[in-house]
Amino acid sequence: MKKTLRQWLIDIPVLLFGTALVAFGLVMFTVPNDIAPGGVSGLATALTHATGVLTVGSWSLLLNVPLAALAWWKLGFRPLCKTLLATALLSVLIDVFALFVPPYTNNPLLAACFGGAAMGVGLGALFSRGISTGGTDLLSMLLHRLFPNLTLSRLLLCADALVVVFAVIVFGNVEVALYSFVTIFLTTKAIDGVMQGMDYAKVIHVVTERGEELLKTLTEEMGRGVTAMTARGGYTGRDKQVLMIVTHRREFAQTLGIIKRIDPDAFLTVTNATEVHGEGFKQ
Repeated sequence: MKKTLRQWLIDIPVLLFGTALVAFGLVMFTVPNDIAPGGVSGLATALTHATGVLTVGSWSLLLNVPLAALAWWKLGFRPLCKTLLATALLSVLIDVFALFVPPYTNNPLLAACFGGAAMGVGLGALFSRGISTGGTDLLSMLLHRLFPNLTLSRLLLCADALVVVFAVIVFGNVEVALYSFVTIFLTTKAIDGVMQGMDYAKVIHVVTERGEELLKTLTEEMGRGVTAMTARGGYTGRDKQVLMIVTHRREFAQTLGIIKRIDPDAFLTVTNATEVHGEGFKQ
C-alpha cells in the first residue's frame, strides 16, 4: 500500500509535466503549421483541418475512446489506469492551451524541430514512469497480440506513416510529410535521450599489469565494485588483468584519473551503457 502511494506521488507530477509539455508542443508548434506528428495527435490535427467541426483536443479524445475501450477489454483496467488518465488530461490540456498559448508560424522547420523536441521530452518523462498517452501506443499493443512476430516499434512506425500519408492527402501539400517526419524523428530522439539519459553510464575496460593495486584503489576511493579477469597479451605473452568498471558519468573523470595515476601505461576502452541494473544503479 505504501509503495503504491509512493509511486502515485511520483507519477502524478510526472504525468502533469509530461502531458503539459506534449500539449504545449502541439498547440504552439505543430498544429498551427499543419504538421501531423504521427499518432492520434497527428490524425486529430488532420481531421480538424478537414472537417472544421471539432478541436484537436476533442478529436484526440474521440479517437482514443474506442481504442481505450478495446484495450480495457483485452488488457484489463489496472495496467491502463495511468494511461487512460494521461489520455484524458492531454486532450483537455490541448484545448486549454489553445486559448492562451501563442502559435509560432514564422518558420515551419523550426516549428517541426521545437515541437518534436518538446513532445519527445514530455513523452520520455511519461514513458519513464510506464505511462502512455494512448492512441497508436494502445493500437500497437493490441496489434502486437494479433501479430506477435512484428515488434512494437515497427507497428508504431507503420501507424505513424499512415497518419502522415493521410495528412498529406488532407492538406494537399507534400511538405507536410517532410516536416512531419522531422517532428517524428526528433520526438523519437528526445524520448531516447530522456529515458536513456536517466541511466546513462560509462563502461571502462582496463588492461593492466597492476590489476591488484588498481582494483584496491578504485574500490577504496570510488566505492565501486570492479570485475577482474585474467588475460594474456597476444604480442608479449605476459599475464595481465582486465578490469571492468561501470561508473556514472559524473564519476568518469575521477575514475579515469585514478587509472592513469596507478598505471599510466594501462590500455583502456570506454563505451556508453544506456541502462544499468544492479547495486549502485537501477535495482
